[in-house]
Amino acid sequence: MPVERTEQRGADELHKYYEVHETIGSGGFAKVKLGRHILTGEKVAIKVMNKKDLGDDLPRVKVEIEAMKNLSHQHVCRLYQVIETSTHIFMVLEYCPGGELFDYIIAKDRLSEEETRVFFRQIVSAMAYVHSQGYAHRDLKPENLLIDEDHNLKLIDFGLCAKPKGGLGYELMTCCGSPAYAAPELIQGKAYIGSEADVWSMGVLLYALLCGYLPFDDDNCMALFRKIARGTYDNPHWLSPGSILLLNQMMQVDPKRRLTVRQLLDHPWVMKDYNSPVEWYSKQPLGYIDEDCITEMAVNMKRSRNSTTALVNEWRYDHTSATYLLLLSKKQRGKPVRLRPEPAVCEDLCSPLHQGLQTKEALHFSEDEDAVIVGSLDFGSDYIDDCPWDSVTQHTPVGVRGWLDGVSSNKDTRLVSPSVQNRCAYSQTPERGRTTSYHQERRDHEQASENKENLAVQEKDVDIFVLPHPRTPASCKKDARPNKNVLTTPNQNVKVHGSKASAVTPKGGGSTSKEHSKKRAVENKEPANTEILAFSPERRSRSLDMAVTGDSGKKKRSGKMFGSLERGLDKVITMLTPSKRRALRDGPRKIKAQYNVTLTSQTNPDQVLNQILSILPEKSVDFTLKGYTLKCRTWGDFGKVTLAFELEVCLLQRPEVVGVRRKRLKGDAWVYKHLVEDILSTSSL
Repeated sequence: MPVERTEQRGADELHKYYEVHETIGSGGFAKVKLGRHILTGEKVAIKVMNKKDLGDDLPRVKVEIEAMKNLSHQHVCRLYQVIETSTHIFMVLEYCPGGELFDYIIAKDRLSEEETRVFFRQIVSAMAYVHSQGYAHRDLKPENLLIDEDHNLKLIDFGLCAKPKGGLGYELMTCCGSPAYAAPELIQGKAYIGSEADVWSMGVLLYALLCGYLPFDDDNCMALFRKIARGTYDNPHWLSPGSILLLNQMMQVDPKRRLTVRQLLDHPWVMKDYNSPVEWYSKQPLGYIDEDCITEMAVNMKRSRNSTTALVNEWRYDHTSATYLLLLSKKQRGKPVRLRPEPAVCEDLCSPLHQGLQTKEALHFSEDEDAVIVGSLDFGSDYIDDCPWDSVTQHTPVGVRGWLDGVSSNKDTRLVSPSVQNRCAYSQTPERGRTTSYHQERRDHEQASENKENLAVQEKDVDIFVLPHPRTPASCKKDARPNKNVLTTPNQNVKVHGSKASAVTPKGGGSTSKEHSKKRAVENKEPANTEILAFSPERRSRSLDMAVTGDSGKKKRSGKMFGSLERGLDKVITMLTPSKRRALRDGPRKIKAQYNVTLTSQTNPDQVLNQILSILPEKSVDFTLKGYTLKCRTWGDFGKVTLAFELEVCLLQRPEVVGVRRKRLKGDAWVYKHLVEDILSTSSL
């Protein structure tokens, strides 16, 4: 098969099953984009890797994928799907909106012993499970631990992990990982045991949680290695005797004198206030099959439960695996185990999950001023500039691209109901002749599953999903007709436009029945060119039903009606809400206080922005300004970007002051910490 066709199929598969939004992290050989799985509506992180840029690191990616396929634990980031083309690898991963543990540490300066214990027990649980599966992580650090929506930790980045064929007791020789977290035997070039090196890194990580800085730190690499080899560090006065003892037991220079992970499970410091050892076994074991998820998938796929179970049990980490795992995640979080009707776009790309359905639904984010900033997923140190993401921009609706620029929302993010235009922007397929089949399928499905639980879910979905649409995508404007009639819904004071306005607009002295009959005549004459401007979800729903079934209950044959109605609705919402869009562009965003936002004593955002702008050149920081967001970079001796981060001036709702949002995009985490703290302190904010 030609390379171009293989590449196109991979990109089509990604866009078919997922909405792809803005970049939320970047690294040496990867970009991580926020996505949404269309069938389940769940957010995902899509890690994009260019094989050409990977070069010698390609085997490392293969190791990471293989490890994540074999690991399933409540504190390990879950792999959902892998899509590989001739030039790119796409990994669809569990999305953690809380960002990196590192950002949480620096925002709080340091964590209390009680909060540290909560996090550390989760780290011990994850590492005990990873070791039980025969793996050594070898790159444990706060940047590789993400915080999910429930404030729990998820371990990521298994690119440097090792699974010795002789078991974990087998000695390794490769020196890898981050120098500040590396064990003495590793940096000295000696043979080492992977699990023992991981315990040292866990000790460094525990120190960073309790103190807010590293036990071994130096700008000179050789000086840093000498400190690590000696194993001497300072114990600040706020550390409890129990904490000092545990740190000393974990950061022993002699690996044979270190605690093991098994000993950490029931260590007195770890068990304090819990009175029970750490539960390290997986609550979501590999191969577990949930009957509710299988039933929902079987209905959607129109297959038997046995054949659906057999299909899932293949664990190909394709779209079937992703759908099952995301449904299981929804159930574990107390959400309804329910799939949206999601038909296929391209016949040659149909999967079993899309057979028998005729249209494509897509969900989009609303413009929520309370959007919470997500943390980045950092998988390296450089940018990838030649990823073919022009197609992502083309397939992303204008209403989404207009405001999703480095910012995504957490729990305050709402979903916008799907529209024909959005489907057109993704699939570029005409909507003609598909509306009737789509509504019939949906009606049949709802009648078959009508019970109290489903009714409750449907009522809930009305509140969640029936919200104003984003702006009509430019890719669908070509379908618009120049001379359309606009038919208003009852009791709406909207003027009627078009070449036949006189036939619809009431004239003085005309009776109500006469006006009504004229409107009906125009409506019946040209139904395909009529737009209904609905101003509420209830009226919109009734209007759409009328467009499909008509007053007599019989379906109309034209498939254009549905597209016209949706486009009219988009135009009205755009017309009614221009001030909000302008406000988002012209002024700083209003957000809730988050741990990656530094509060200031100022009330004037322009003054804060000007102060930061005056300081950046003094710190040798290059920047570009877009609105109130500064994209900053520092450069190395050979013209290479060493550090990239964002500073955004924003308004806090409570208290009503100006804040500065920080976000590391690439580079060393602690160098970033010191530089940003220096910039903000020098600015006298």
